[in-house]
Amino acid sequence: MADFEYNSQRENLIIPEYGRHIQKMILHTKQIEDPEKRQRMANSIIQLMNQMVPQNKNVVDYQDKLWVHLFKIADYDIDVVTSKGVKIERPTIEKTLQNLPYTQSNLKYRHYGKNLMSLIEKAKSMEPGDKQNGCIQIIAAYMKLAYRNWNRDHYVNDENIRSDLDVITGGQLKVPEDMRLDILAMSGPNAPANTITTGSNRKRRKSNNKRGNNKRRRR
Repeated sequence: MADFEYNSQRENLIIPEYGRHIQKMILHTKQIEDPEKRQRMANSIIQLMNQMVPQNKNVVDYQDKLWVHLFKIADYDIDVVTSKGVKIERPTIEKTLQNLPYTQSNLKYRHYGKNLMSLIEKAKSMEPGDKQNGCIQIIAAYMKLAYRNWNRDHYVNDENIRSDLDVITGGQLKVPEDMRLDILAMSGPNAPANTITTGSNRKRRKSNNKRGNNKRRRR
């Protein structure tokens, strides 16, 4: 009974698309002692490899690619030259491993994200007043929205946000008790205008109310 040769018992294919017979022919060519015969054999193998993929015959430098594959299958240990009279050497690859810089710093409140810290630093550099209060409201509203997205099953009230912002900023930024924190959740065509409750906005609303009352009295 003839012995069967299984693929698991054979050498691994260096470039599988050329098949096992091409690989065996190249390995056999390495053992040929006559230089002229060895070169002719290598040239014939290149022609055979080219016939296996005829659609690539017109590709620029495709012959050079075939020679590279031949030398690779031969483990760059074959004494022949390409059609250009060049012997292909084993490529030297220098790997330089560098540590990737991580943008994630040591945040205690990770669910708010790192960008929040940039907003807080910007607000801390502002002069106290309506502009800073407006920035504080945006920050607190974003914190509440981020908290909801991070933990949808947990209810978060404004007091949690005030406490967290107070701890994060070391007491430098405080959210007033009457400040609304749902302005981001209420964005859209149905959102009320002038949601930032600063002192100037309150004055404008009072003056508008007075004008409306005066008009009604005149009628």
